[in-house]
Amino acid sequence: MSDLLGRLRARGWRVTSQRRVVVEVLDGDHVHLTADEVHTRAARRLAEISRATVYNTLSELVALGEVKEVATDGRARRYDPNAARPHQHLVCSVCGTIRDVHPSGDPLAALPDAERFGFTVSEAEVTYRGLCPSCV
Repeated sequence: MSDLLGRLRARGWRVTSQRRVVVEVLDGDHVHLTADEVHTRAARRLAEISRATVYNTLSELVALGEVKEVATDGRARRYDPNAARPHQHLVCSVCGTIRDVHPSGDPLAALPDAERFGFTVSEAEVTYRGLCPSCV
């Protein structure tokens, strides 16, 4: 059973065949698929799955905090199933490939008190950009 599916079952999430297929498509490291890519892959496993079901399931997974939406440079939103483990993203500026990275240190600590403008900062999203080996 996938890690994501296990977390959802532990929360009492109702697992239908359509939902299961969406979760299985999302399972894995460095998975950052668009909703259309999720639908295409899910339809290979379960031909009758609708685009609306995929979109609704993705929205529900995001609302539950089990999947994160990742938006980079005006490209289509991508869905990251690794919401349970804190990480940042490394994005290729040419092809848009996204990889999960786990830099050392706390990104919240990198923001000096003088730059917080009185905010109580609860999280930080850092995106590293560059060229992947295929685009160099």
